[in-house]
Amino acid sequence: MSFRHIEVLDSKTIDKIAAGEVVERPSSVVKELLENAIDAGATAITVEIKGGGAAFIRVTDNGEGIDKSQVRTAFFRHATSKIKSVEDLFTIQSLGFRGEALSSIAAVSQVELITKTKEALTGIRYVIEGAKEKVLEDIGAPDGTTFIVRNLFYNTPARQKFLKTPTTEASYITELMEHISMSHPDIAFKYLNQGQLKLQTSGNHKIQDIIYQIYGREISGKLLMIEDEFDGISIKGEIGKPEIARSNRKFEHFFVNGRYIKSSLIMNALEEAYKAYLMLHKYPFAVLYISIDPQQIDVNVHPNKMELRFLEEQKLYQNILKCISRALAGKDLIPVDPSATVQTIPHLAVKEAQAPEPFEKKRIEHSYQEIIQQDLTKEPVSQLNQINQINMLNEDQSYGKIVLPSVNEPQPQSTNIIKADQ
Repeated sequence: MSFRHIEVLDSKTIDKIAAGEVVERPSSVVKELLENAIDAGATAITVEIKGGGAAFIRVTDNGEGIDKSQVRTAFFRHATSKIKSVEDLFTIQSLGFRGEALSSIAAVSQVELITKTKEALTGIRYVIEGAKEKVLEDIGAPDGTTFIVRNLFYNTPARQKFLKTPTTEASYITELMEHISMSHPDIAFKYLNQGQLKLQTSGNHKIQDIIYQIYGREISGKLLMIEDEFDGISIKGEIGKPEIARSNRKFEHFFVNGRYIKSSLIMNALEEAYKAYLMLHKYPFAVLYISIDPQQIDVNVHPNKMELRFLEEQKLYQNILKCISRALAGKDLIPVDPSATVQTIPHLAVKEAQAPEPFEKKRIEHSYQEIIQQDLTKEPVSQLNQINQINMLNEDQSYGKIVLPSVNEPQPQSTNIIKADQ
């Protein structure tokens, strides 16, 4: 029996493998660059993309910039200014901390960096392609940093072929921009796709204005503000009235210490508080901000840093449940017996398929037009799948209102369609 030789991988291969964990798609690049800009103290950030972000990404901020002596070091693996030892992970307040982002991005793309600190007389332009340095020179530049990323995965075709269409990849970045802008209402964000302005926030600290920008008046006009503090845990934000409940959880947004996360713990507490007010398979709109002692959470759980571990889960659950329950109970909402079910509540006997909000219609129509205008001969299967998904969304959300009679309700004799508001 022959044995295979064990060999140490070369640095180029190691960098590309490591990049696969950090850089999954264009939205991963935008996320890492946005987090760097926020950690640099930026108050204004502009994101521009082309070709779904695979062809071109530019992130410009007015943060503190990078000193000339640190530019090269910033692209080394595990080079970071945010922690010094493993103990710092338990008090971390920055969004980034691993020091992997820039080296991973530079390993699989062509990167141009222009940066200037307030103290410096001139800025620095640095170009690195496939982890190889090309240019380092002085240049006139404003205070802050601009990252330009071109041709993502140009040197790893195996990764490039797994990217979806530019329209789909751009939609992931749009969703990311919405989350980031909501997580930091104190920062002015500007987002452009193919030169078209898609999102702009003022940085005036008002989450209501951002919700209006993203979801429109139908959502922003039916919110309840919450703000409470229990056991050193601050909980605040905006929750929707039961009448704007949705058929999925896409409208539940959670932020812990300024970081957008996904948490079944927070989700369960939120939905338990709404249990008496919503029908089965309906979910609330919520934007929750939770501030907690960094020592009570572990952020180093998942590569994308969107999952956290909480030291005292039960206490957090109870506090969120108490806060939201108190807010709902104190408002003039539709009274519902908590012990009742859909079958025993007369006004819930008729189930109405909710028409999409105006912002949903706009997205559906825009996505449909973009897809049918593309060359179907290039990717016919993926294109048709997207059209089918949009058609399913139209059917699920329903542009007209469909009434499904209760099992115990006598069927109408007329063949005319009965509208829900009649």
